[in-house]
Amino acid sequence: MMENLSATDPIWENARDIFDRAAKAAVQSGRAPEEIRILAVTKTVPWERVGRAVEAGFSVLGENRVQEFLGKYPHYPLDKCSVHFIGTLQTNKVKYIIDKVDMIQSVDSIRLAREIDRQAKKHGRVMDVLLEVNIGAEESKSGFLPECLEEALPEISGFKNIHVRGLMAIPPKTPPEAQNDYYFLRMRQLFVDIQSKKIDNINMDFLSMGMSQDFESAILSGANMVRIGTSLFGGRK
Repeated sequence: MMENLSATDPIWENARDIFDRAAKAAVQSGRAPEEIRILAVTKTVPWERVGRAVEAGFSVLGENRVQEFLGKYPHYPLDKCSVHFIGTLQTNKVKYIIDKVDMIQSVDSIRLAREIDRQAKKHGRVMDVLLEVNIGAEESKSGFLPECLEEALPEISGFKNIHVRGLMAIPPKTPPEAQNDYYFLRMRQLFVDIQSKKIDNINMDFLSMGMSQDFESAILSGANMVRIGTSLFGGRK
């Protein structure tokens, strides 16, 4: 897949570096490199460059903004990639993406889960979702507080047109020299605890955490899905 790109293309070089680093972290954590799913985060990135990332080996795209995504969607090579919605999602915007994405990673409330279920039913599909956890209890962020998540699971499990596939979190921002290991390990423990309960329609298949600055640490802490934007496409305006 990569042979169509110039060896000097920055996306080519960045992709090789990301895949190599993720593979090493996977092996160090006792897993095979192919167990780690790497999303190319495409916020503000023109569709032409996103297409080059797909050519470079990224098969899952992570979209943050509904309006931007709808403008780029017709140009995406959907025979070679899938799209996950990873940004904050308002309930009134669900209808615009429900038939275009393969997973919604940012389900931060029962209310949003209910609306996704309602819209998915209209399209005769079951939408894969991740539950977003506000692991740092930050007032500026949405998501289920860790201590409240398990209370919400019985109701969410009853929605027939969504399928919970795991958890997602973005830990608090820390200085470059600091590590988010504490939050990553808390997420891993929450993930394992829910997995052990074996709740109908609640599967812990994916633990999505870690971005450009800390994805190796996240993998070492148990993540099997990471989101990479800046390290692949460069800094955003």
